Amino acid sequence: MTEEKSLLKKIREKELEVSVKIDDVRVEADRNIELAKRESLAIITSSEVEGKKVADEVFQREMERIQIEADQFQGQAREEVKAVREKGEKNSPTAIERIIAIVISG
Repeated sequence: MTEEKSLLKKIREKELEVSVKIDDVRVEADRNIELAKRESLAIITSSEVEGKKVADEVFQREMERIQIEADQFQGQAREEVKAVREKGEKNSPTAIERIIAIVISG
């Protein structure tokens, strides 16, 4: 009987040891999970910040490119207006003579 109790006692001690080890592993796993969550959040946050920075840089470059194009279009438009004005001024005397001739002949 004592041998059975002794054997039973050893089994209970082993169960207790295993239970403690399981608890230690569970605590360590929880710590690792929490650490992984914090690290993943840091990575996500860093990625979002970096992504916004890159997006802002691309946006700024495109705005500068668009402004250059707009300036070129304005320059071309000014040249066209100047050419039309010069052509109109060049033809003014002839146009005035024709108008006067039409009005006088009437």
